[in-house]
Amino acid sequence: MVRLPLSPDELARGRRLGTLLRRARGTRSILDTALAAGISPETLRKIETGRIATPAFATIASVAGVVGLSLDAVWAEVSTEPDLVAGAATG
Repeated sequence: MVRLPLSPDELARGRRLGTLLRRARGTRSILDTALAAGISPETLRKIETGRIATPAFATIASVAGVVGLSLDAVWAEVSTEPDLVAGAATG
């Protein structure tokens, strides 16, 4: 199976997801968070840095639960247009 390249919008959404999860993790270590979520620390690091732009739903749900985010909050953040997020952050 050939995987199509991700669109710029998908890549931007992946970066927003990573930023959100990293912020929500706070001072908790990647190791502790990843183990609590049932994923490898390397996978979490790649998600947080945007290198895995489209992680599996179960992975997102698990990490979100560990860091105390609802899936509604995650979706609201990552589905927003980048210009609107930047405007909300500055205004």
